[in-house]
Amino acid sequence: MSEPRPQRVRVTGPPRRPVPSRRTDDIAEETRLGAVYLSSLMSAQLALALRVGAVLAVLVGSLPLVFHLLPGLARVSVLGLPLSWLVLGVLVYPVLVVLGWVYVRGAERNESAFAELLDESGQQDG
Repeated sequence: MSEPRPQRVRVTGPPRRPVPSRRTDDIAEETRLGAVYLSSLMSAQLALALRVGAVLAVLVGSLPLVFHLLPGLARVSVLGLPLSWLVLGVLVYPVLVVLGWVYVRGAERNESAFAELLDESGQQDG
């Protein structure tokens, strides 16, 4: 006689869609509480954007003023190129990349904190 086959076991992962909490329902249904939650996220994102934009304006926006106020710098050449062209045309881009990275990291941190807030609120209700 042959041995009985072992029963098949179905292995599954965690659910792909999280169970919506009451707080996400508040946002989806556009209740006043949902509007408060959403406006808090939006104001955090706006504050981050304004801070990064201010740093950009000070660092990059002040360069033409520096070269105008210090004409000796405008006469300096590096590898046959005026220093002002080299700074504004080449060295500004790493600054932009770093500021972009800082902004994305901050925005992700804000969204993560928002998601945790919704999860915590939903667990307290349930």
